[in-house]
Amino acid sequence: MHFNLRTSRLVTVAALLLTVLAASPLSAEADRGQTVLVVGDSLSAAFGITQEESWVALLGERLRTKGYGYAVVNASITGDTTTGGRKRLPRALKLHQPAIVIIELGGNDGLRGTPIAVMRSNLAQMIEISQAAGARVILAGMQIPTNYGGPYTQAFAAVYPELASKYGTGLVGFFLDGMALDINLFQADGIHPTAEAQRILVDNVWPALETELRAQNPGGKVRGQTVRQ
Repeated sequence: MHFNLRTSRLVTVAALLLTVLAASPLSAEADRGQTVLVVGDSLSAAFGITQEESWVALLGERLRTKGYGYAVVNASITGDTTTGGRKRLPRALKLHQPAIVIIELGGNDGLRGTPIAVMRSNLAQMIEISQAAGARVILAGMQIPTNYGGPYTQAFAAVYPELASKYGTGLVGFFLDGMALDINLFQADGIHPTAEAQRILVDNVWPALETELRAQNPGGKVRGQTVRQ
């Protein structure tokens, strides 16, 4: 998540560049096994911390430790919105052929006052094209401050469980659960979680992910690893 509106103008260019960078030997190695694709914004793109400290990297470590044969591809871009994610997801699906897609988007839509119908439509399309590609989907639910107005705030938060129910996806009720009210777990900007908070994010995602992993019932195991798109 990122407040700088100018960042959104760079999303398309950044997405193209990152797609090219993704065609690397490490990414190809990951694709030989099962892959978890994370499509998110700065909360998943390691804003203000190192890539190794991010929850996505820690997720790769947990998968390896627990013996799951999955690699993790991080396709997150700081400042991204559901519109940006919808536009670049088809390319990522074709490139990585993931078994599971984690969608962590919407926070920037809310902070910009994007109409709920637009956000809902974008997320719905991302779910549909992911499922059409044979991937299981997990939605990471978000909430926004109440100063955006009660009706908008409530409608925003309701989008995630509504879509999860409609499409039968996994759901993380609130991605920042257990840390949202603790300023010590956020960087100086008050928006982005610290390195110390990343394990909380992994813990929040893990129950939904493990359910989907078990549903996949992979036939073999490969060493888990994290790849930047």
